[in-house]
Amino acid sequence: MEGFDPGAIPCPWGSAPSLVAEQALEARGFTAVAGLDEVGRGCLAGPVAAAAVILPADLGDALAGVRDSKQLTASRRTALAAQIRRHARAWAIGWAAVTVIDARNILQATRVAMLAALSQLALPPDVLLLDAIRLPTNPLPQIPLIKGDQRSLSIAAASILAKVARDAAMDDLDQRYPGYGFAAHKGYGTPAHLAALQGLGPCPEHRHSFAPVKALLAPLPQQARLCAEHATPTTEPLSPGKEINAV
Repeated sequence: MEGFDPGAIPCPWGSAPSLVAEQALEARGFTAVAGLDEVGRGCLAGPVAAAAVILPADLGDALAGVRDSKQLTASRRTALAAQIRRHARAWAIGWAAVTVIDARNILQATRVAMLAALSQLALPPDVLLLDAIRLPTNPLPQIPLIKGDQRSLSIAAASILAKVARDAAMDDLDQRYPGYGFAAHKGYGTPAHLAALQGLGPCPEHRHSFAPVKALLAPLPQQARLCAEHATPTTEPLSPGKEINAV
């Protein structure tokens, strides 16, 4: 939109996130304001998740309990996520896998996840509200807000959807890679997680580019040592050129 000045859009601090910014944008002619937020940037393992949410400007008090996801219990987030999905005009989740994080860095991976979420929205947005980040490759008008999940209801709603989706994904990883405690700490660098890393070595879902994991990759991980120590030896020395077929 020509002449659009993001700095002219009010988004006050208050006791709870509001739709002040969203309503101000609609008053300026925008028709689909998408709030975006991510979860998992600081984790040592697992993907980064992002959500995009478009809420109706005349929502009223239907989502009065929505806050920054970090301020809510897991059960409260789950209940609010259902309400958000019910009342939103559109919502979507995007992901960036560990391979993307390690190859491109966490900031770029976060942008990949956000763009993926935007691409899946059933209703195309015409302006974006983001939590202190920009998407340089997206041409839409953007308003990055410091502590946006505490000021904008759309961003707060996105933070809840992303958190609930990522927590579920980490619960699944806990089943695939037992022993690390993913279901409890969700991949964050807690003392229990660091102790498990020290004892087991990294699994395929650990971010090798993150310092605590990278430090463990120089020596042979304990998992590999254990496999080598307990491997069943062949009945005869392996001659040059000889193959062993395993099934």
